[in-house]
Amino acid sequence: MEVILLQDVPKLGYADEIVNVKNGYALNYLIPQGLAIMATPSNRKVLAENLRQRAFKLEKIKNQALEMAQKLEGLKVRIGAKASSTGKIFGSVNAIQIAEAIKEQHGLEVDRKRIVVDGENVKELGTYTATINLHKEVKAKIEFEVFAE
Repeated sequence: MEVILLQDVPKLGYADEIVNVKNGYALNYLIPQGLAIMATPSNRKVLAENLRQRAFKLEKIKNQALEMAQKLEGLKVRIGAKASSTGKIFGSVNAIQIAEAIKEQHGLEVDRKRIVVDGENVKELGTYTATINLHKEVKAKIEFEVFAE
C-alpha cells in the first residue's frame, strides 16, 4: 500500500514522501498515529500543490536573503572598545556588538546568531572580517574595525 508520510518516520522515509509499505503497517500503525495518509489521487494532488507552495516560499526567502546580502556585502563597521596602551582590549568583541553596530551605523537588522567572526576571538585593536550566514546558500562578508574609545 502506498502512503504519504506526514512526518519523518525512522527507517522509512521523510515527511511528504510517498512510500510503499505493507497494508497492516499502514492501517494499524502509520495512519492511526497520524504519521501517514493513503496515497489516493486527490491526496497526491494536494501533496503536489503543497510542495509547489513550499518551493515558492523557500525561493522567496532566498531572494530576500540575496537582497540583504547585497546591502551587507563589503560593509565597513566601526566598533569602539576600551583598550590598554598596548592595543589589547578589555574583554572581546562578539557577534552581539557587531549586530548592534550594523544596526546603529547602517540601519540593517541582522540576527546575532548568524554572525561568525572569521579567525580567532577579537581581543586586540585592528580590522577583522565576519561572515553573516543569511541562508544556507547565501553568505555575506563584512569588515569591522575595533578602535580604542
